[in-house]
Amino acid sequence: MRIALWQTEGFPANVAASLDALNSVARSAAQAGAGLLLCPECWLCGYHIGEAVKALAEARDGPSAQRIAAIARQNRLAIAYGYAEREQGGPLLYNAVQVMGPEGQPLGHYRKTHLFGPEERAAYCPGRQFEPPFSFGGFRIGLLICYDVEFPESVRTLALMGADLVLVPTATSCGYEVVTRCMVPTRAVENQLHLAYCNHAGVENGLRYLGGSCLVGPDGHVVVSAGDGEALLIADTATAERVVDAKLYPYRGDRRPELYGSLSVAAAR
Repeated sequence: MRIALWQTEGFPANVAASLDALNSVARSAAQAGAGLLLCPECWLCGYHIGEAVKALAEARDGPSAQRIAAIARQNRLAIAYGYAEREQGGPLLYNAVQVMGPEGQPLGHYRKTHLFGPEERAAYCPGRQFEPPFSFGGFRIGLLICYDVEFPESVRTLALMGADLVLVPTATSCGYEVVTRCMVPTRAVENQLHLAYCNHAGVENGLRYLGGSCLVGPDGHVVVSAGDGEALLIADTATAERVVDAKLYPYRGDRRPELYGSLSVAAAR
């Protein structure tokens, strides 16, 4: 499958402009042969927008979701996008990612489970579970968001659920270069899966983003990566690579789960 990662400065607090830009980028990705387009964390309304998120959050089947479904259908590709989700019929907000398929149908949805810092924790409720992978383009695809990928248990859980590709929209700022340089490749190789990590670019209300979006293979090799500016990355990947690399890095088969029970027990203080 050919994957497109859209690293963008976006249009903070301007949903209409974000959707107009998506229409153009989706067309470019489709013309390049991509079957799936990945956007950053909270791409739709912006990540670092303060109190504005309360007014801009939408239900998962809200007007923006319907517009994105139409764009996916028109361009015959899946679109994975980060957004601020308002719980249907309630006041709760979630940092979420949704995937619309090429027929305009929802394929997957996930609420961020590991919220980062006081601002996120003040704005959002944490998700309560990891979601089972969904099938698309010959892959079993799992979803995480930003900080989630920095916890080994998150990616390992999806791998044990059968994921061979994990999509990670993110909003990683400067100062966290170790995440793209070390953690993302490590998560891919230790779980023998592909990992697509899509970040913002530029500066948003004083927050400078790292960029560094990348697609990493199951051998930890960076297939394609971006600098710190606007970029539309296009790369091919195949499930056969995982089969080969599992022979070199047989971590799944060599696990001893009977030793790991204490990982789920809080340490005594």
